[in-house]
Amino acid sequence: MRVVFMGTPDFSVPTLARIVADGHEVVAVYTRAPARAGRGMGLKPSPVHILADSLAIDVSIPASLKTDAAAAVFSGHRADVAVVVAYGLILPQGILDAPRHGCLNLHGSLLPRWRGAAPIQRAVMAGDTESGVGIMRMEKGLDTGPVALEARVPIPEGMTAGALHDTLMPLGADLMSRALVSLEAGNLSFTPQAENGIVYAHKITNEEGRVDWTHPSSEIARHINGLSPFPGAFFEADLGKGPERVKVLRAERSEGSGAPGTLLDSSCTIACGEGAVRLLELRRAGKGGSASGEEFLRGARLSAGAHLA
Repeated sequence: MRVVFMGTPDFSVPTLARIVADGHEVVAVYTRAPARAGRGMGLKPSPVHILADSLAIDVSIPASLKTDAAAAVFSGHRADVAVVVAYGLILPQGILDAPRHGCLNLHGSLLPRWRGAAPIQRAVMAGDTESGVGIMRMEKGLDTGPVALEARVPIPEGMTAGALHDTLMPLGADLMSRALVSLEAGNLSFTPQAENGIVYAHKITNEEGRVDWTHPSSEIARHINGLSPFPGAFFEADLGKGPERVKVLRAERSEGSGAPGTLLDSSCTIACGEGAVRLLELRRAGKGGSASGEEFLRGARLSAGAHLA
């Protein structure tokens, strides 16, 4: 089939690679414009852009798809289907209607739970015991379209959003591959989403990453793991030169009690509003690598009784 692929981050890459490997003709790739990144803040193409260039596929980076000119270019691809995976731009109705079979979206949750921008992080933060990916036919509403296929995975306690993301990536590529085979054969069927159980996965804000030690330990551990590796949960502590921000990338519930935010021992156990958490992996601001809780404490010269804000 003639496919227009629309995606931007790492999560999208395996699906594009699989579509090409399956022999479909990817006539265009749409992705977000290069963004500034790294120490030099140079412009860096998206992961999808990099893969498309390596495959010699034409890349489009429109700032918007809402203009008549953008709609005309899109229609000119004469696509059988558009495949959308974490693209990052809203598709107006003219774009949704242009491909012969419409637009299929790979979404990183079990719809209608966690519609929206951050389904993987929100599932971990909420303590969901299962997640998955689904193939949805796109409508004008936010992730409201009918679903054709789903694949489910468990979320064990302690799993980070990064680990769940990496589990769902190949699963999603396989599911989209199956969907396109069925679509081409004319037997891909869709089921409307349930009207109950709708939950929205709002975009993660940077300030949301601050750890509130007054919350219960189970909630704090999920919060930390759900924001790992990006944008990362954080706290502040005086490490000898005034308050310094420290990212926490992994945590687990632990035994202990005390005033919330108090360091309880050399294993980096922190008292919470209820119970305690052990910080397993941390990264100081301006430092390249991460450290275990014990390594962090040695380097920061913190001892039991110190307070984390």
